[in-house]
Amino acid sequence: SLVIGAFMSLAPLLNASFAIQLHAVAAITAFVLGLVQFARRKGTFSHRTFGWIWVALMLAVAVSSFWIHDIKLWGIWSPIHILSVITLVNLPLAVWMARTHRVTAHRYWMLGIFAGALVIAGIFTFVPGRIMHAVIFGG
Repeated sequence: SLVIGAFMSLAPLLNASFAIQLHAVAAITAFVLGLVQFARRKGTFSHRTFGWIWVALMLAVAVSSFWIHDIKLWGIWSPIHILSVITLVNLPLAVWMARTHRVTAHRYWMLGIFAGALVIAGIFTFVPGRIMHAVIFGG
């Protein structure tokens, strides 16, 4: 198995379903690209280009979650699926805010999506028993 560092191992992720792999790679990439976007100058061609890439990544994160059913609270569904629906509704709204030159609203909507769908939801992936916990901490 591919081992990184003293504890990290990609084996749990590599042994997961394609939906989980896609979800994780898209989320990690969107997280990093989101940080880059926040640090860079706004309104430029590259900001818009990276923004569209980020939106596509977030669509992949949200849509792929509908094939992930590790936590089942209501049948096969969990709170993460509610967050995915919220993300799928809010992404077009955030893009629309930018397209209609509502820059402040666009900023807050994008920050909200980033914080909710990537940071807060991401923290829960490191709970013991979850795949990303096993990737980072072993087990």
